[in-house]
Amino acid sequence: MSTTVLEITGIPPPPGSTAELTLPLCFFDIVWLPFHPIRRLIFYNHPCTEAEFSSTIVPNLKHSLSRTLQHFTPVAGNLLFPLDTEKSRPFIRYVPGDAAPLTIAVSLCDFDEVTGSHARDSDQFYDFTPRMPPFVEEENYKIAPLIALQVTLFPGRGICVGVSNHHCLGDARSVFRFFSAWAETNQSGGDEWFLNCSSPPLFDRSVFGDIKGISENLWSNMRNIPLTLSSSPVPTNRVRGAFRLHQSDIKKLKDIVMSKKPGLVYISTFAVTVAYTWSVVVKSAAAAGEGADEDATEVLLLPADGRGRPNALVDPPVPVNYFGNCLGGGAATVEHKKLVAEEGFVAAAEAIADLIKNRVNNKEIFLGDLDSWLSEMSKLARLSTFGVSGSPKFDLSNADFGWGKARRLEVLSMDEEKYTMSLCNSLDSEGGLVVGTSLPRNRMEAFITIFEDGLKF
Repeated sequence: MSTTVLEITGIPPPPGSTAELTLPLCFFDIVWLPFHPIRRLIFYNHPCTEAEFSSTIVPNLKHSLSRTLQHFTPVAGNLLFPLDTEKSRPFIRYVPGDAAPLTIAVSLCDFDEVTGSHARDSDQFYDFTPRMPPFVEEENYKIAPLIALQVTLFPGRGICVGVSNHHCLGDARSVFRFFSAWAETNQSGGDEWFLNCSSPPLFDRSVFGDIKGISENLWSNMRNIPLTLSSSPVPTNRVRGAFRLHQSDIKKLKDIVMSKKPGLVYISTFAVTVAYTWSVVVKSAAAAGEGADEDATEVLLLPADGRGRPNALVDPPVPVNYFGNCLGGGAATVEHKKLVAEEGFVAAAEAIADLIKNRVNNKEIFLGDLDSWLSEMSKLARLSTFGVSGSPKFDLSNADFGWGKARRLEVLSMDEEKYTMSLCNSLDSEGGLVVGTSLPRNRMEAFITIFEDGLKF
């Protein structure tokens, strides 16, 4: 076995630093209950010996994690899911003594192999991924931690920090803020910087105003869906790849769209990157020999952070330091035959631009039609869908534990059944973005060829 677990422990906030906290799940949290845990791996170049790792790095990480948890107490808490869903609703609870599970491991795997950009077997990454602890039944609830963490040493080469979390704990912005705070605390050796923070994490669900009825309606429709803790999906039968779009590539993609559709607005770096990747993923199916209905609808599910954004639900908008879930968004749709055509990328970019203009940036609609929005998303999810995980704005690879910025970010949640892309910043001086994908091997081979050929202009 190339990866060995050295220790599994729980890290609580410092004794006496935190009080009991109970948080009800609102609409934006409940909607994620049936989903698999979100799994991320952040790899750092940091050559050190196993002796240094055990004597210095691990104790520092434990200490800084404990100090960070006192400011992010829900992270150390648990999800309480009722056994009788007719009488109760799930909620998050922290009581003194609760702790975040932390696994310490050492691996003899090839660090350069797992952090490369080429197509790599997805299954190997699950050795570095923390397992979510199982439910424990207590009184009238199933109880489980909301997060699990793992730190894996590659002796003489680097360190991987893995994060698995239930989505009901928080969205990408929330997890990014917690992880960045842990890294900052570890780098500085203390949390004094946090005491001067002008916007500490806000857990108060009242920022949404009165959406209790909407939350109750959603729960009544979801309470009969069994809640299970998804285990790691190995074997995945997938390979993973990372593909860089240089700033020059992004400019050319924007120029193509504007030359074909000069009246479009919202042709951003994000929009053209997602549009290009979506079109290539769909085209790769035919190239790999997979059949498709030419008249079928292809769907892009696009999340959008609701904090600080004018909307029809909350006035003033949800504060940017709110910790939890606050995601709106929508779906862009394109006919399959248009998406696989020569100008499929342009069709995708137009659909995304229209979605941003007419929904995401329309304060009269955004977050204002939650019931109908959820119904529409449920219908579209049955079609051929493609999703986006992460954002350059909330890029975990920027978190510096004192070892510099990360070498590679991997989002293992992409290995689930539906196809998804990850997105983060390129770490070299030339800038740009890095797109991550997880596909069956024959489809990945087709994707690579189409992706690279499409940039030769």
